Amino acid sequence: MNQTFAQPGSLPAAPVKKHRNLAQGVVAAITSSIQAGTLKPGEKLPTESVIMEMHGVSRTVVREAISHLQAAGLVQTRHGIGTFVLEPPAASLRISSETIRTIADVLAILELRISLETEAAWLAATRRSEAQVAEMGAVLKRIQESQSRPGSVESDVAFHLLIAQATGNRYFVDILSDLGHTIIPRARVDSAQLAHDDPNVYLERLNREHEDIYNAIARKDAEAARAAMRTHLSNSRERLRRAQEGMASKDA
Repeated sequence: MNQTFAQPGSLPAAPVKKHRNLAQGVVAAITSSIQAGTLKPGEKLPTESVIMEMHGVSRTVVREAISHLQAAGLVQTRHGIGTFVLEPPAASLRISSETIRTIADVLAILELRISLETEAAWLAATRRSEAQVAEMGAVLKRIQESQSRPGSVESDVAFHLLIAQATGNRYFVDILSDLGHTIIPRARVDSAQLAHDDPNVYLERLNREHEDIYNAIARKDAEAARAAMRTHLSNSRERLRRAQEGMASKDA
């Protein structure tokens, strides 16, 4: 298979703190190959070992890169078989992050997400595979470990996209992928600061909300998954609504 990946040893060994940048490099290379048509829909990616050799990176870096590609809806891993390139999403909802400028804009996105993701959580709980639950658990752990760092936003996005993928309905993935980082309010505004919440309390609450969603999906409790997702998104909306009202009263 003719690839545009880097040759073995082209990247030096890197300490753990550089894993994220190395993973982004692998993501960029594979994404470029997909967009250029070198890797075609339905085609299998090289094995983890081959990608490690091509880029001179660790297995951890490769798995993180594959996780990002899955979250972006570019590839799908069939456990025991391999990772395959997905068909490009059909023309669908396009919302540029450039248009999300105000708290009101973020609130509007949250309203859209509540209607979409509560049902996505319900479907995910009824259709998810054990492998998908394991992936969600791994990403949830990353969220908790990096909660106060910039990388937590990427993991948060990945968690919600994994739920969308578990529905078995590509259009949930398409829409959330189009929304990108706009699906995570704190990627656009400092929700805790605006709502005058203690940052640690705020992050602990986010952790509990994510855990409730994950646990409900893991035990295949569709109604609980739907309720947990609604609670999570509604809490985000309420925090931002209070922040918006507080800012309006100051301007009055």
